Amino acid sequence: MFEFIKNSNPIKAKKKLKIGVLSVAPKIYSTNRLIDAGRARGHDMHIVDTLGCSMNISSHHPSVVYKGEALEGFDAIIPRIGASITFYGTAVLRQFEMMGVHSVNRSIAISRSRDKLRALQLLSRDGIGMPETWFAHNPDDLPHIMEQMQQEQFVVKLLEGTHGNGVFLMDDRKTAISMIEAFMDLKVNLMVQEFVKEANCEDIRCFVVGDKVIAGMKRKAKDGDFRSNLHRGGSAGTVELSKEEIQTAIKATKALGLNVAGVDMLRSKNGPVILEVNSSPGLNGIEKTTGIDTATPIIEFIETMVK
Repeated sequence: MFEFIKNSNPIKAKKKLKIGVLSVAPKIYSTNRLIDAGRARGHDMHIVDTLGCSMNISSHHPSVVYKGEALEGFDAIIPRIGASITFYGTAVLRQFEMMGVHSVNRSIAISRSRDKLRALQLLSRDGIGMPETWFAHNPDDLPHIMEQMQQEQFVVKLLEGTHGNGVFLMDDRKTAISMIEAFMDLKVNLMVQEFVKEANCEDIRCFVVGDKVIAGMKRKAKDGDFRSNLHRGGSAGTVELSKEEIQTAIKATKALGLNVAGVDMLRSKNGPVILEVNSSPGLNGIEKTTGIDTATPIIEFIETMVK
């Protein structure tokens, strides 16, 4: 186990489970933390390479084959599906679901979270705060959208971007319209979003498991950037979450049908607003920042879910 974790629970579970971690990266921190946490609780843990799986899709005996052998006897799967393999990863996960295997996050919920537009529409439906967002197909609508934004700065986001890639802060309307038109000509989907200036280039990551926020951290963009992603050189620190922020994070997770999520939000003048709900949140940054064990609660959630 990792010594800096303060809340690790080495108590053995009452029932031994066979749990698979669906991941293409067996050596990364998050995958190994989940394996260690499961074994500490007495479970039979396995890493399954998502892209190494093939599927026998039949009505009588659906199966997942890995390294020439059918995967059988699994009680639960922890999906660690990267954005670049969402299509195939969720297909493999659906196959496990068809076999009656429990999944920490179901395939349909992961698909919802990966579709930025659909995710925002579901959050909007449930009345959850978010930056004002516009989406259009016709370039002729762009001048009207820019007029409606009513602010000097705004954000342009590619729907397929991850880790802050494909996110641009614009402060010139004519330049923004030209750039957006160029992307539209290339058949690239994007949206225009309000820039929450009062957040001061900081956001909050809430780590949700079940109906609880078990950890939270504040991330700040590096000098000269507005994106606070740790992958882009942002820094992280501890944060005291308000009751409203905790409730918003849990509500956003449930709106997408997820059980485990990293919810990113900004502190705006109108309260917390959601930027993104991540269905495969990394454990490294938040555990090293807070010293809180985020892996064991996931294993304990599985125990409850299977029971």
